[in-house]
Amino acid sequence: MKSAVETLNPTRVRLTVEVPFEELKDSLDAAYKKINQQVTVKGFRKGKIPARVIDQRFGRGAVLEEAVNDALPKFYTDAVNNAELNVLGQPEVDITELKDGETLNFTAEVDIRPAIEIPDYSGIEVEVDAVEVSEEDVDKAVEELRERFASTTPVERAAEDGDVVTIDLEAKVDGEVLEDGVANGVSYTIGSGELLEGIDDAVKGLEAGGEATFTSELKGGSAAGKEAEVSVKVTQVAARELPELDDDFAQLASEFDTLEELRTDSRKRLENMKQYDQATQAQERVLEKLLELVEVPVPEKLLEDEINTRKHNLEHHQLGQMGLDLPQYLEIQGKTAEEFDTETREAAVKGIKTQFVLDELVNKEKLNVNQEELTEHLMRRAASSGMSPDQFAQAVVEGGQVPMLVGEVARGKALAVVVEAATVKDTNGEIVDLDDEEDEAESAAAEGTEAADASAEASEEKPEA
Repeated sequence: MKSAVETLNPTRVRLTVEVPFEELKDSLDAAYKKINQQVTVKGFRKGKIPARVIDQRFGRGAVLEEAVNDALPKFYTDAVNNAELNVLGQPEVDITELKDGETLNFTAEVDIRPAIEIPDYSGIEVEVDAVEVSEEDVDKAVEELRERFASTTPVERAAEDGDVVTIDLEAKVDGEVLEDGVANGVSYTIGSGELLEGIDDAVKGLEAGGEATFTSELKGGSAAGKEAEVSVKVTQVAARELPELDDDFAQLASEFDTLEELRTDSRKRLENMKQYDQATQAQERVLEKLLELVEVPVPEKLLEDEINTRKHNLEHHQLGQMGLDLPQYLEIQGKTAEEFDTETREAAVKGIKTQFVLDELVNKEKLNVNQEELTEHLMRRAASSGMSPDQFAQAVVEGGQVPMLVGEVARGKALAVVVEAATVKDTNGEIVDLDDEEDEAESAAAEGTEAADASAEASEEKPEA
């Protein structure tokens, strides 16, 4: 077999392959054997029909077609390996010449990973938010905890701001009650903004048994985004009572004996959260700087597949669970279809470029993934998917997705290497030492590269004639 490679553009090549006919012998034998098992010819036992009889009765062309379809994947793979190509997706194969007893010639056009040069990234500098926790931040955290321990007491008076009302709701659109527009016994805190716009004004001033009607745009359900006439009936008014902020509250709401200990712990928790956010911010901004330094051509077919995958996941998974379709979602977001398409394309391009660059870094830095790192990543992915680690691991193995998870971890490690080499300063001009947050940054990097994995993962697929 002889093969040659023609570069069509930085992300696509054409392979020209010439196969001497004798190299088709095994596939021809297999084709005759397969046809033998499928057909019946009078006078011959099944499976014992001579090749010449098959040629006469069913045509030599049928045998050649079967043999070529069987042999093409191997010849294509051999040509790819000989040229040391890193191919993406399925090739477009065209048989240019097939002469019985002489030769098989074909071409295969396929996308490839572009050659990427990673420049010196040690000069990257980024700025991140400073880790600062004010007394007001601590006050807010403690107050939120206090809110969770609030008690309610039914009262016989009109509802006021901060009260908890129990209400029945009925929503109509164009005079018709929606199938999913009736809800009874709903508990709502006036002023929380957790339900429909306009409901606060409707229920304030009502006592138990009072009713009101107001107009509001529905946030979800079958008529999301539409104006509805909403009837509300108050069945109970309850006043909320917050516990006193003292040592008794600290003992009630935490493992601490004093309010001061509780506040100290709240401050530490807030600092940890902001340090994690800072590490994630550093990772995101370093990645943006890195992508600016590298020229990364993107295969058009791969980009098209990635865009379609993102749209499909949004429409059929995320929005479907919310009872929305794409037009309703765009209306709620205040975006046009053109703006949505542009944003989706930009996100897809960034996702693919990110994977290409980080994969090249993995090779350049010779990074490996050990079992402990893979297990930790699997545990995080399982938690985010709502599955147990055992269930998630089984699904990953059965779906052949172990290499994908390994790639995610490796890319996370690659980005962590770049973050470590970069200069990170906070908004106060202080150098940020991310050593303590290295694991978190690496984890965030791994999770941040998942979006493009499904469509951008390199694969050598069998071609069909």
